[in-house]
Amino acid sequence: MRIAVIGAGGTGGYFGGLLARAGADVTFIARGATLAALRTNGLTLKSRVEGTFTVRVPATNDPASVGPVDVVLFCVKAYDTTTAAEHIRPLVGPDTVILSVQNGVDNEERIAQMVGSEAVIGGIAGVSARAETPGVIAVDLEPGFLRFGELDGRASSRTERLLSLFAQSPFTATLVSDIEVQMWEKFVFICALSGVTALARLPIGPILATPATSQLYRGVMNEVAAVGRARGVALPEERIAYWLNFSTELNANVYGSMYHDLAAGRRLELDALNGTVVRYGRELVLPTPLNFAIAAALAPYADGAVSRP
Repeated sequence: MRIAVIGAGGTGGYFGGLLARAGADVTFIARGATLAALRTNGLTLKSRVEGTFTVRVPATNDPASVGPVDVVLFCVKAYDTTTAAEHIRPLVGPDTVILSVQNGVDNEERIAQMVGSEAVIGGIAGVSARAETPGVIAVDLEPGFLRFGELDGRASSRTERLLSLFAQSPFTATLVSDIEVQMWEKFVFICALSGVTALARLPIGPILATPATSQLYRGVMNEVAAVGRARGVALPEERIAYWLNFSTELNANVYGSMYHDLAAGRRLELDALNGTVVRYGRELVLPTPLNFAIAAALAPYADGAVSRP
């Protein structure tokens, strides 16, 4: 199967790099300094589990030069979803599967608007990885996993083929029948982890060790879950306790991805995370004051670093 990875940052670099090292036919669609680094030096993955290794991978900024592929692993930042989805049209044939592993819960809908809903399936990625420099991916939390499935929950031969493909690699891949619920479960967690670590400029350890920020963290989760249930997503009540426990078991120095972007002066996925909770809450006339506070406080940084007088 031919695979195109859109975005060679932390997530795309991690999964695409492991697939390429396992012998899969992987081409990266990248741009700028990342594209130049991939072409010159290959992709380097710094993993505590797999060790540090470099793979030579085809890379281009022109999807038309690649043509239709079997699988598109869609890994761009959420704010680039619509532009990237329009850009990848030449990769999409009648049997192409597009698997988005991004932060947020509306990326699949936006991808479908550009390329049609038939190709799109749902997925979540479990890994904390970041581009240390262009083409060099540092993994902070592993081993990683992928969970994916048809958005309507049905069984399909194409997702079974995808499961067989991912079985070549050391990350865990699981085919599930409730991917929408699992996407929202991750959304509950990511809105709290990314939102609160970015707001406090602190890792998870001191946040949960301080009563006020621990209460904030839980409150953000509760708001997100309430919005999801109001939108008809069957989020189990006990999952808040699960994600809180999961958070306490993380390395105390772990930050959410939005903190790393904030610290580096990059654009933030704020609108796709806490901003989306606020937007959905307004549509449902459901209060989301904690997510609003995070979205408002970080809004000046949403497009990157701000200049101070």
